Amino acid sequence: MARALKIYEALYEYDAQVRERFALFCGVDEAGRGPLAGDVYAAAVILPPDVRIPGLNDSKKLSEQRREELAPVVKEQALSWSVASATVAEIEQLNILQAALLAMHRAVEGLSVMPEFALVDGNQPPVLPMPVGTLVHGDARSASIAAASLLAKTARDASLRELDAAYPQYGFAAHKGYGTKAHYEAIGKYGLCPAHRPSFLKKYYAKGGK
Repeated sequence: MARALKIYEALYEYDAQVRERFALFCGVDEAGRGPLAGDVYAAAVILPPDVRIPGLNDSKKLSEQRREELAPVVKEQALSWSVASATVAEIEQLNILQAALLAMHRAVEGLSVMPEFALVDGNQPPVLPMPVGTLVHGDARSASIAAASLLAKTARDASLRELDAAYPQYGFAAHKGYGTKAHYEAIGKYGLCPAHRPSFLKKYYAKGGK
């Protein structure tokens, strides 16, 4: 409990340090770079300096249920938030890194309030009209990035549930497009659907996948 509280406080302490230079900044993160299917999502969030969201953490460390509970709280408490995506077609055309950066750009552009600075998870910054900083493992170090991570992840999960309804034979709601054994077995049986990323399956087919 004490360790969890320390991590939680550290998220906000990092943001406070950023605000010493930039009073108004957004955290930016993406979700869905690794899966075999679905769009890649990104979110940008501006948190007010006095806001504390109990339980906020790196979305990967939270259960799906907890993420779904916290997402509306983030949206309610944020000064501004935005979620955007890049399509499977854009992923195939640009490559996944460039598509993720495009989704981040769109997310920041969608904010109702333009920040002075954008703090982006990882080490690859998107091109933005304001100064940009990168922070490796930022979703575990900054409250603003953690909030963006949460919104990006829950938005992508919702899109995979929609894909599951459209293509129930693949089990998208369960594996969220990742390369699980069940997912590969479904691809072997049914082939690809329009939601799949063909470039992500080259090795599968090279090894004799159907």
